[in-house]
Amino acid sequence: MVNSMTGFGRAEKSVGGRMVTVEIKSVNHRFFDFSSSISHSCGFLEEKIRSFLQERIARGKIDVSVEIEDSDSADVEVHVDNRLASEYLAAMRGLQKQYSLPDDITAVALARCPDVLTTRRPPEDEEKTWAQVKPVLEGALAHLLAMREAEGERMKEDVSGRASAVLQMVGKIEERSPETVEEYRQKMKERISDILGSADVDEQRILTEAAVYADKVSVAEETVRLRSHIAQLFSLLDAGGPIGRRLDFLVQEMNREANTIGSKCADVQISHLVVDMKAEIEKIREQVQNIE
Repeated sequence: MVNSMTGFGRAEKSVGGRMVTVEIKSVNHRFFDFSSSISHSCGFLEEKIRSFLQERIARGKIDVSVEIEDSDSADVEVHVDNRLASEYLAAMRGLQKQYSLPDDITAVALARCPDVLTTRRPPEDEEKTWAQVKPVLEGALAHLLAMREAEGERMKEDVSGRASAVLQMVGKIEERSPETVEEYRQKMKERISDILGSADVDEQRILTEAAVYADKVSVAEETVRLRSHIAQLFSLLDAGGPIGRRLDFLVQEMNREANTIGSKCADVQISHLVVDMKAEIEKIREQVQNIE
């Protein structure tokens, strides 16, 4: 199947007393480009998530956000800085004695002093945390891939339709090209007849000139290559997978052949066909830029 590089996936789940939320966003990029937003205490997850996604996504700029909220405080430890508390208490008693203040120092008052009480969490168990995050990551990835696949199928249909239109134009150019040579031969004969009047016209000379002209404006090689490129494009679309770079190369080659045809032919009908053909190829190129 053909996949777009644009998508979004989100999943959340309560696991082991923790609410885990994962969001994945992706946009087009030449390579696999990964960035993440994860709390500092769980920074070890970044490389695990990168490896997990890189095995499943070939190309795109991937942004991952992971939030882990504890639903209870069972693992929270309250730490008392006794040395700091003693210094606060000594300072308070010094003020009390210095200014003859009442002895109303309480534990609550002491606990309110900065940094006397702090909360700590034990270090994250890396394997346990990864086991909690991984299934949520898989859920978000499934949504992301489904969106990329649906968008990719729409892009495949659009590219296929436009490639078919280009193929029809190639056929019209192939039909028209020999006609331009015959028209050139006839015009040359008429001009020579006008100049020479009733004198005999050298038919062989006219045929020779027409042959030179035909060789000059022949686009047979270009149309054959264009057909070959379009056939490869259809083949890649049917094969699916990470085909964006190869499609991009084919579209460049298609555009090159179209430009060559345009430069060789002075015929108005063919010129119009070339303009329309290049417009379709450009639209194909725009779509291909977002195919994985």
